[in-house]
Amino acid sequence: MSLLPFASLPPHSPRHFVPAVIDLGDWSQLAPLFDRLEAAATATACRTLPEFEQWILDWGELSAAIDEESSKRYITMTCHTDDAEVEKAYLHFVEHIDPQTKPRQFKLSEIFLAHPLRAQLPKARYEVLDRNTRLHVELYRPENVPLETEEAKLGQQYQKLIGSLTVSFRGEEKTLVQMGRYLEEPDRALRQEAWELVAKRRLQEADKCAENFEALLALREQIARNAGFPDYLSYAFRARGRFDYTPEDCRKFHDAIESEVMPVLRALQQERRDRLGLATLRPWDLSVDPLNRPPLRPFNEVEKMVSGSQQIFDQLDGRLAEGFATMVRLKLLDLANRKGKAPGGYQSTLAETRLPFIFMNAVGLQRDLETMLHEAGHAFHTLAAKEENLYAYRSAPIEFCEVASMSMELLGNEFLEVFYAPTEANRARRTHLEGIMSIFPWIATVDAFQHWIYSHPGHTRAERTAAWLALMDRFGGTVDWSGFEDARANLWHRQLHIFLHPFYYVEYGIAQLGALQVWANSKRDKAKALADYQAGLALGGSRPLPELFAAAGCQFEFSRKTVKPLVELVQTELAKLAP
Repeated sequence: MSLLPFASLPPHSPRHFVPAVIDLGDWSQLAPLFDRLEAAATATACRTLPEFEQWILDWGELSAAIDEESSKRYITMTCHTDDAEVEKAYLHFVEHIDPQTKPRQFKLSEIFLAHPLRAQLPKARYEVLDRNTRLHVELYRPENVPLETEEAKLGQQYQKLIGSLTVSFRGEEKTLVQMGRYLEEPDRALRQEAWELVAKRRLQEADKCAENFEALLALREQIARNAGFPDYLSYAFRARGRFDYTPEDCRKFHDAIESEVMPVLRALQQERRDRLGLATLRPWDLSVDPLNRPPLRPFNEVEKMVSGSQQIFDQLDGRLAEGFATMVRLKLLDLANRKGKAPGGYQSTLAETRLPFIFMNAVGLQRDLETMLHEAGHAFHTLAAKEENLYAYRSAPIEFCEVASMSMELLGNEFLEVFYAPTEANRARRTHLEGIMSIFPWIATVDAFQHWIYSHPGHTRAERTAAWLALMDRFGGTVDWSGFEDARANLWHRQLHIFLHPFYYVEYGIAQLGALQVWANSKRDKAKALADYQAGLALGGSRPLPELFAAAGCQFEFSRKTVKPLVELVQTELAKLAP
C-alpha cells in the first residue's frame, strides 16, 4: 500500500509494550494488546505508583503506534486520491480499525479514571491528561462510533471530488490550484477569464458539495443528540475541549473583527481599486499587484523553495534549521501540486516516530512560500515536543498549534531576501500583512456561518444560503460580485474545514492574535521573543491553553482590547512598506 519514502522509519524510542513486528491494520493483532492493558491495570497487577505510571506510558505507546498508522494512510490517500489501492487501504482503517479502537480506548479511559492510584498522581504533571480523559468518558457514546465512521468516509469523498477538479485553459489541463497563478497577472482580461473558468467549474459541483455537506450535517446533529446535547454547536465546543472560551466569546471576537479590522480592510480595498484605476473591485482583482507590477514569483521549482526555506531557517535559528534539514533528508515533504492530489496544505505528526510531515500544493506563488513557513512552524512544534514521554502531551490545542505556525510566517518574513531583491521582499511582506487583514474577516465569516448552521437544525438550503450571504455582506468588504451571485452564494464550498473539521477555524483567528504578539515581542527583543516562542512549543500540550500562550510571551485574549493595538501595529508596518 505504502507510497511513502519514510514508511519504514523506526519509532523514536524502542517499543516497550507493542511488538516490534505487527500489522497495525489487522484488528486481530491489535485486540490482544488492549486485552493486556485492561488486565495489567487491575489493583493486583498494578499496585504501586511507578507501575501505574508505566501502564499510562504503555497505553500511550499503543495509541501512538495506531495513530501513526492512521496518519500514514491518510497522508498517502491525500497524496494519491486517484489510486484505488491507496483509497482502499485508508478506508479499511476508517471502517475496520477506528470503530474497533474507539470502544477499547473508552474502556481504558474508564479504567484510568477509576484506578485507586489515580489520586496519587502528581497533580501538576497529570492535571491536563486527567481533565481530557474525563471529557472523553463524558462524551463517548458507542452508538456514535458508526456515525463517526460514516462522517470520515463522507469527508474523504469531498476531498476526492475537490482533488479531481481540473479545467482546460488555453489548450492545457490545469488543476484549480494551478489556475491561481493567473489571478496575479497584470492582464485583467486574462485574470477574469481564469477566474470565471474556475468559478464555473466549482459551480458544476455545487449540488454534490451541498448534498455531501447535508449528509455530514445530519450525522453531526445525530451525534450531538446521542451525547445528550441540544445541538451540535454546544456539543462541538465541549468535544473540542474548549475549556477556556465560549460561543459568546467567539461572537464577541466576530464583533471585534467587524469594528477594528473591517475599516482597515475597506481602506485597503479602496486603495487597491484606486491604484488599479478601476470603477469597482471585482473578485479577480484581489490578488494582482495594485501597481500592476509582474507577479511575485519566489521560485520556479519546488526544490528552490526547499533550499531557500532552509536558508531562512539557517539565519533564524540553528535548532530550527537542523529540524528542517532532517525533514528534507528523511523525505518528510510532499510539496508540489499535481492532478489527483487532495487540496490544501497541512502538517501531520507521525506520533510514534515523533517526526512531522508537510503536505502542500505549491505552484510558485508567494502564497506557497507563506504556506511553507506556516507548515514548518507546525513541524517545529512537533520536533520541540518530541522528547515528551506522555503521548497525550506531544500535541497541543489547535489554538496554540496555530500560534506556532503563524508566528513562523512573521518571523521568517524577516529573511525574504533569500527569494527576492530588497524591494520585492518588502512587497512580499506587505502582501502578507494585507493577507492577515483579509483573513480575519474570512475567519469571522466561516466561524459565524458554522454557528448559524449548527444552531438552526432543520434549516433549508435556501435559508443556509441567505445566512451565508448576510455574512458576506457583513465581512466581504467592497468587492463587486454582480453577475456572479451564484459563485458568491456557494463560496463556502471551497473551505474544507466546514466539511472536514466543523468549528475548526476560529482557532486561526485566536492564534493569529498570539502570533502578532510574538512578532511584536520580536521587534522589542528578538532573541527573547524567539526563546519564549520555542519554550512554549516545547511544552506540547502539557499545560492549559492560557499557560501555553503565556510561556510563548503572549496573552490568551481575543476581545477588542487585544485586537485593536495589534491591528494598529499592522497598519504602522503597512505604512512603512508602502510602495
